[in-house]
Amino acid sequence: MDEVVEAVEKAKKEWEETYSKAQQHMKAIQDYDAISSSSSSSVSLPRLNGLAQDCLALLQSLQFQLDLLAPQLPTDDQLKSALRLLDSWKQLYHDLRASLRNANLQAKANMRKAAQQERELLLGGGEESTIRRRNLQTKAGMTSAAESITESLRRTRQLMVQEVERSTGTLMTFEESTTVLRKAETEYKGHRSLLSRTRNLLSTMQRQDVLDRVILAVGFFLFSCAVLYVVSKRIGVLALQRKVTAALKAGMAGKGAIKARAVEDAIPRVIEDGIDVAQVLDNAVPKVEVPVEQAMHDEL
Repeated sequence: MDEVVEAVEKAKKEWEETYSKAQQHMKAIQDYDAISSSSSSSVSLPRLNGLAQDCLALLQSLQFQLDLLAPQLPTDDQLKSALRLLDSWKQLYHDLRASLRNANLQAKANMRKAAQQERELLLGGGEESTIRRRNLQTKAGMTSAAESITESLRRTRQLMVQEVERSTGTLMTFEESTTVLRKAETEYKGHRSLLSRTRNLLSTMQRQDVLDRVILAVGFFLFSCAVLYVVSKRIGVLALQRKVTAALKAGMAGKGAIKARAVEDAIPRVIEDGIDVAQVLDNAVPKVEVPVEQAMHDEL
């Protein structure tokens, strides 16, 4: 059987028992009078009213419970039956409250009637009236003590109910706080994983930054070396060009002087041998003029 159906059946059973007890208490209230309250085993009227009020409160709680359980029933027929039962319970509850008021009015009437009878007996003479007065004083003292104890118990019960309600509210607050803490813990775990990923990314970025710095430093060093090499080679080539030019100039001048001296030495011999000087001069190596600033190609 479904748990909801079991709870509904249990509520029905409790309603029947509580309704029967409430009727008994109201019957006792309706029949209450001073004569029936003279015995030591009888219950006072405030006590009977308190018991009846407790029964009515329990019946109202069962109505609220059935109202909550009815929408959870598995079938529509059970839902309709529960709603009809709930309507009948509400009607019976109102009838019981009306009966309680009528029973209290009847009890007050009975008490006035009993008081009138007691007054008539007390005003009469004889030993019977003396005994009656003593019994009345004893009964009044016992009734007063019983009412005081009953009122004290009712106050204690009310304080206990308030304390239970306060404890229930505290437990609900604790449950809400626990739920909030669990949500906070879940969010913290999510943030912790996010922070861990962020930390890993920062570490990777730092390593990449160091690597980039190393690459830039090595590249700058290589570039500087290349620049120095090019500059040094350029300076060396210019110096070499100047040296070659000077050497060429010196070499050309030396060769011209040597050839001039050779011609000068050869002319007398030619003259002595009878050789034509013009022909010798024509067979000589022609003088080549080399420009001083001859362009040279850079080997780079």
